[in-house]
Amino acid sequence: MRRYLVQHLMTAAGCVLMGVAVNAFFIPHKLLSGGISGIAIMLYYLFDLPIGFVMLLLNVPLFYLAYRFMEPTYPVTALFGMLAYSFSLDFFSFLAPLSPVRDVLLSCIAGGTLSGIGAAMLYRVGSSSGGTDIIGAICNKYYSTAISTPGFVLNILVMGAAAALFGLEPALYTLLASFIWFKVANTFTDGFDYKKNIIIISKSSQDIADEIIKVVGRGVTFLHGEGAYTRQPREILLVVAKMTQMAQIKAIVSTIDPNAFMIIHDVADVMGRGFTSTSDIKKIPKK
Repeated sequence: MRRYLVQHLMTAAGCVLMGVAVNAFFIPHKLLSGGISGIAIMLYYLFDLPIGFVMLLLNVPLFYLAYRFMEPTYPVTALFGMLAYSFSLDFFSFLAPLSPVRDVLLSCIAGGTLSGIGAAMLYRVGSSSGGTDIIGAICNKYYSTAISTPGFVLNILVMGAAAALFGLEPALYTLLASFIWFKVANTFTDGFDYKKNIIIISKSSQDIADEIIKVVGRGVTFLHGEGAYTRQPREILLVVAKMTQMAQIKAIVSTIDPNAFMIIHDVADVMGRGFTSTSDIKKIPKK
Protein backbone atom coordinates (compact mmCIF):
# COMPACT_ATOMS: atom_id res chain seq x y z
CA MET A 1 0.00 0.00 0.00
CA ARG A 2 2.82 2.38 0.92
CA ARG A 3 4.55 1.64 -2.40
CA TYR A 4 1.47 2.66 -4.41
CA LEU A 5 1.04 5.80 -2.30
CA VAL A 6 4.62 6.86 -2.98
CA GLN A 7 4.18 6.07 -6.68
CA HIS A 8 1.05 8.25 -6.95
CA LEU A 9 2.59 11.11 -4.95
CA MET A 10 5.72 11.10 -7.13
CA THR A 11 3.60 10.93 -10.27
CA ALA A 12 1.44 13.86 -9.17
CA ALA A 13 4.49 15.95 -8.23
CA GLY A 14 6.18 15.19 -11.55
CA CYS A 15 3.05 16.13 -13.51
CA VAL A 16 2.80 19.41 -11.58
CA LEU A 17 6.39 20.29 -12.53
CA MET A 18 5.73 19.51 -16.19
CA GLY A 19 2.49 21.50 -16.16
CA VAL A 20 4.26 24.51 -14.63
CA ALA A 21 7.10 24.23 -17.16
CA VAL A 22 4.75 24.28 -20.14
CA ASN A 23 2.64 27.20 -18.91
CA ALA A 24 5.36 29.36 -17.36
CA PHE A 25 8.16 28.91 -19.91
CA PHE A 26 6.89 27.41 -23.17
CA ILE A 27 3.51 29.03 -23.83
CA PRO A 28 4.63 32.70 -23.43
CA HIS A 29 7.22 32.23 -26.22
CA LYS A 30 5.12 30.08 -28.57
CA LEU A 31 7.23 27.01 -27.88
CA LEU A 32 6.03 23.41 -27.97
CA SER A 33 6.79 20.28 -26.03
CA GLY A 34 7.27 16.78 -27.34
CA GLY A 35 4.75 14.06 -28.11
CA ILE A 36 0.99 14.33 -27.68
CA SER A 37 1.26 17.43 -25.49
CA GLY A 38 3.07 19.17 -28.38
CA ILE A 39 0.06 18.54 -30.63
CA ALA A 40 -2.28 19.83 -27.90
CA ILE A 41 -0.20 23.00 -27.50
CA MET A 42 -0.21 23.54 -31.27
CA LEU A 43 -4.01 23.32 -31.31
CA TYR A 44 -4.07 25.81 -28.44
CA TYR A 45 -2.04 28.30 -30.49
CA LEU A 46 -4.25 27.84 -33.54
CA PHE A 47 -7.74 27.56 -32.00
CA ASP A 48 -7.30 28.60 -28.33
CA LEU A 49 -8.42 25.16 -27.11
CA PRO A 50 -7.54 24.13 -23.53
CA ILE A 51 -4.32 22.14 -23.63
CA GLY A 52 -5.10 19.64 -20.88
CA PHE A 53 -8.58 18.83 -22.21
CA VAL A 54 -7.31 18.34 -25.77
CA MET A 55 -4.51 16.12 -24.53
CA LEU A 56 -7.07 14.07 -22.61
CA LEU A 57 -9.10 13.56 -25.78
CA LEU A 58 -6.03 12.63 -27.82
CA ASN A 59 -5.10 10.01 -25.24
CA VAL A 60 -8.48 8.24 -25.40
CA PRO A 61 -7.75 6.25 -28.58
CA LEU A 62 -4.25 5.51 -27.31
CA PHE A 63 -5.62 4.05 -24.10
CA TYR A 64 -8.01 1.94 -26.13
CA LEU A 65 -5.04 0.58 -28.08
CA ALA A 66 -3.25 -0.10 -24.79
CA TYR A 67 -6.28 -1.97 -23.48
CA ARG A 68 -6.57 -3.89 -26.75
CA PHE A 69 -2.94 -4.89 -27.27
CA MET A 70 -1.21 -4.65 -23.87
CA GLU A 71 -1.65 -6.38 -20.53
CA PRO A 72 -4.74 -5.23 -18.57
CA THR A 73 -2.61 -3.61 -15.85
CA TYR A 74 -0.70 -1.35 -18.26
CA PRO A 75 -3.44 1.22 -19.08
CA VAL A 76 -4.47 1.35 -15.41
CA THR A 77 -0.91 2.25 -14.37
CA ALA A 78 -0.65 5.03 -16.96
CA LEU A 79 -4.16 6.40 -16.40
CA PHE A 80 -3.39 8.31 -13.19
CA GLY A 81 -0.34 9.97 -14.73
CA MET A 82 -2.27 10.99 -17.83
CA LEU A 83 -5.12 12.51 -15.76
CA ALA A 84 -2.70 14.31 -13.44
CA TYR A 85 -0.71 15.79 -16.33
CA SER A 86 -3.84 16.91 -18.21
CA PHE A 87 -5.19 18.54 -15.05
CA SER A 88 -1.87 20.31 -14.36
CA LEU A 89 -1.69 21.72 -17.89
CA ASP A 90 -5.04 23.47 -17.47
CA PHE A 91 -4.78 24.29 -13.75
CA PHE A 92 -1.54 26.25 -14.17
CA SER A 93 -2.68 28.08 -17.31
CA PHE A 94 -2.79 31.33 -15.28
CA LEU A 95 1.03 31.35 -15.38
CA ALA A 96 1.21 31.88 -19.14
CA PRO A 97 0.14 35.57 -19.19
CA LEU A 98 2.60 36.35 -16.39
CA SER A 99 5.57 35.33 -18.59
CA PRO A 100 8.06 35.13 -15.66
CA VAL A 101 11.11 34.86 -17.98
CA ARG A 102 11.34 37.27 -20.91
CA ASP A 103 14.37 35.75 -22.60
CA VAL A 104 13.53 32.84 -24.94
CA LEU A 105 16.81 31.00 -24.41
CA LEU A 106 16.50 31.15 -20.61
CA SER A 107 12.92 29.90 -20.94
CA CYS A 108 14.14 26.92 -22.96
CA ILE A 109 16.70 26.09 -20.27
CA ALA A 110 14.30 26.56 -17.37
CA GLY A 111 11.37 24.81 -19.04
CA GLY A 112 13.47 21.91 -20.30
CA THR A 113 15.10 21.43 -16.90
CA LEU A 114 11.85 21.59 -14.94
CA SER A 115 9.94 19.28 -17.27
CA GLY A 116 12.93 16.89 -17.37
CA ILE A 117 12.93 16.64 -13.57
CA GLY A 118 9.17 16.04 -13.64
CA ALA A 119 9.48 13.29 -16.23
CA ALA A 120 12.31 11.65 -14.25
CA MET A 121 10.08 11.53 -11.17
CA LEU A 122 7.54 9.53 -13.19
CA TYR A 123 10.16 7.21 -14.66
CA ARG A 124 11.76 6.48 -11.27
CA VAL A 125 8.50 5.04 -9.93
CA GLY A 126 7.56 3.24 -13.17
CA SER A 127 4.74 5.61 -14.05
CA SER A 128 3.78 7.33 -17.29
CA SER A 129 1.78 10.30 -18.53
CA GLY A 130 0.36 8.39 -21.51
CA GLY A 131 0.90 9.73 -25.02
CA THR A 132 3.68 8.30 -27.16
CA ASP A 133 4.83 6.02 -24.32
CA ILE A 134 1.80 3.86 -25.08
CA ILE A 135 2.58 3.67 -28.81
CA GLY A 136 6.19 2.87 -27.97
CA ALA A 137 5.21 0.07 -25.59
CA ILE A 138 2.95 -1.53 -28.21
CA CYS A 139 5.61 -1.32 -30.93
CA ASN A 140 8.18 -2.73 -28.53
CA LYS A 141 5.95 -5.68 -27.69
CA TYR A 142 5.08 -6.67 -31.25
CA TYR A 143 8.00 -5.39 -33.34
CA SER A 144 10.88 -5.25 -30.79
CA THR A 145 11.56 -1.57 -31.54
CA ALA A 146 12.85 0.81 -28.89
CA ILE A 147 10.08 2.39 -26.81
CA SER A 148 11.43 5.87 -27.58
CA THR A 149 11.36 5.41 -31.39
CA PRO A 150 7.69 6.33 -32.02
CA GLY A 151 8.08 9.38 -29.76
CA PHE A 152 11.17 10.45 -31.70
CA VAL A 153 9.33 10.13 -35.04
CA LEU A 154 6.33 12.06 -33.71
CA ASN A 155 8.57 14.80 -32.33
CA ILE A 156 10.15 15.24 -35.77
CA LEU A 157 6.70 15.63 -37.31
CA VAL A 158 5.66 18.10 -34.60
CA MET A 159 8.84 20.14 -35.11
CA GLY A 160 8.22 20.19 -38.88
CA ALA A 161 4.64 21.37 -38.38
CA ALA A 162 5.79 24.00 -35.88
CA ALA A 163 8.37 25.34 -38.34
CA ALA A 164 5.74 25.56 -41.09
CA LEU A 165 3.10 27.24 -38.91
CA PHE A 166 5.07 29.44 -36.53
CA GLY A 167 8.48 29.88 -38.16
CA LEU A 168 11.85 28.18 -37.89
CA GLU A 169 13.08 29.93 -34.73
CA PRO A 170 10.33 28.64 -32.37
CA ALA A 171 10.88 25.13 -33.76
CA LEU A 172 14.63 25.33 -33.12
CA TYR A 173 14.11 26.69 -29.60
CA THR A 174 11.69 23.84 -28.97
CA LEU A 175 14.30 21.38 -30.22
CA LEU A 176 16.80 22.86 -27.74
CA ALA A 177 14.28 22.59 -24.89
CA SER A 178 13.59 18.95 -25.85
CA PHE A 179 17.31 18.16 -25.78
CA ILE A 180 17.65 19.73 -22.32
CA TRP A 181 14.60 17.78 -21.17
CA PHE A 182 16.13 14.54 -22.46
CA LYS A 183 19.48 15.07 -20.73
CA VAL A 184 17.95 16.20 -17.43
CA ALA A 185 15.43 13.35 -17.38
CA ASN A 186 18.18 10.79 -17.97
CA THR A 187 20.42 12.34 -15.33
CA PHE A 188 17.76 12.46 -12.63
CA THR A 189 16.46 9.00 -13.54
CA ASP A 190 19.91 7.39 -13.26
CA GLY A 191 20.95 9.62 -10.35
CA PHE A 192 24.06 11.71 -9.78
CA ASP A 193 25.98 8.94 -8.05
CA TYR A 194 27.83 7.83 -11.16
CA LYS A 195 29.60 4.47 -11.25
CA LYS A 196 32.93 3.64 -12.90
CA ASN A 197 34.28 0.32 -14.12
CA ILE A 198 38.05 0.05 -13.54
CA ILE A 199 40.41 -2.52 -15.05
CA ILE A 200 43.90 -2.59 -13.53
CA ILE A 201 46.84 -4.55 -14.93
CA SER A 202 49.83 -4.65 -12.60
CA LYS A 203 52.60 -6.91 -11.34
CA SER A 204 51.46 -6.00 -7.81
CA SER A 205 47.80 -6.90 -8.33
CA GLN A 206 47.43 -8.69 -4.98
CA ASP A 207 48.79 -5.72 -3.01
CA ILE A 208 46.54 -3.30 -4.92
CA ALA A 209 43.50 -5.51 -4.37
CA ASP A 210 44.17 -5.80 -0.63
CA GLU A 211 44.54 -2.04 -0.29
CA ILE A 212 41.36 -1.26 -2.26
CA ILE A 213 39.36 -3.67 -0.13
CA LYS A 214 40.82 -2.29 3.14
CA VAL A 215 40.85 1.46 2.38
CA VAL A 216 38.02 1.98 -0.13
CA GLY A 217 35.79 -0.87 0.94
CA ARG A 218 35.01 -2.03 -2.58
CA GLY A 219 35.07 -5.60 -3.84
CA VAL A 220 37.75 -6.67 -6.31
CA THR A 221 37.62 -9.50 -8.83
CA PHE A 222 40.66 -11.26 -10.32
CA LEU A 223 40.52 -12.00 -14.04
CA HIS A 224 43.19 -14.43 -15.23
CA GLY A 225 44.97 -13.06 -18.28
CA GLU A 226 48.16 -13.53 -20.25
CA GLY A 227 50.43 -11.06 -21.98
CA ALA A 228 50.22 -11.51 -25.77
CA TYR A 229 53.90 -10.63 -26.27
CA THR A 230 55.55 -11.90 -23.10
CA ARG A 231 53.23 -14.90 -22.68
CA GLN A 232 53.45 -14.24 -18.94
CA PRO A 233 50.37 -14.89 -16.78
CA ARG A 234 48.78 -11.76 -15.27
CA GLU A 235 46.13 -11.16 -12.62
CA ILE A 236 43.83 -8.44 -13.95
CA LEU A 237 41.78 -6.52 -11.38
CA LEU A 238 38.16 -5.62 -12.05
CA VAL A 239 36.64 -2.99 -9.75
CA VAL A 240 33.30 -1.18 -9.91
CA ALA A 241 33.31 1.95 -7.75
CA LYS A 242 31.43 5.16 -7.16
CA MET A 243 32.65 8.42 -8.66
CA THR A 244 33.57 9.73 -5.20
CA GLN A 245 35.94 6.75 -4.68
CA MET A 246 37.95 7.23 -7.86
CA ALA A 247 40.59 9.51 -6.33
CA GLN A 248 41.35 6.97 -3.58
CA ILE A 249 41.72 4.10 -6.04
CA LYS A 250 44.00 6.10 -8.35
CA ALA A 251 46.17 7.10 -5.39
CA ILE A 252 46.44 3.50 -4.21
CA VAL A 253 47.44 2.21 -7.67
CA SER A 254 49.98 4.98 -8.35
CA THR A 255 51.57 4.50 -4.90
CA ILE A 256 51.93 0.72 -5.13
CA ASP A 257 52.76 0.48 -8.84
CA PRO A 258 53.36 3.74 -10.79
CA ASN A 259 53.67 1.68 -13.99
CA ALA A 260 50.28 0.01 -13.62
CA PHE A 261 47.94 0.10 -16.61
CA MET A 262 44.41 1.36 -15.81
CA ILE A 263 41.27 1.52 -17.95
CA ILE A 264 38.33 3.53 -16.56
CA HIS A 265 34.95 3.88 -18.22
CA ASP A 266 31.37 4.78 -17.30
CA VAL A 267 28.83 2.20 -16.17
CA ALA A 268 25.17 2.62 -17.08
CA ASP A 269 23.85 0.66 -14.11
CA VAL A 270 25.06 -1.71 -11.40
CA MET A 271 23.03 -4.40 -9.66
CA GLY A 272 24.32 -6.40 -6.73
CA ARG A 273 25.82 -6.16 -3.28
CA GLY A 274 27.01 -2.68 -2.38
CA PHE A 275 24.93 -1.03 -5.12
CA THR A 276 21.34 -1.81 -6.15
CA SER A 277 19.75 -4.66 -4.26
CA THR A 278 18.46 -7.39 -6.56
CA SER A 279 15.43 -7.68 -4.29
CA ASP A 280 14.31 -4.24 -5.51
CA ILE A 281 14.16 -5.44 -9.12
CA LYS A 282 10.76 -6.46 -10.42
CA LYS A 283 10.93 -10.17 -11.16
CA ILE A 284 9.21 -11.93 -14.06
CA PRO A 285 6.50 -14.19 -12.65
CA LYS A 286 7.08 -17.92 -13.17
CA LYS A 287 4.64 -19.67 -15.46
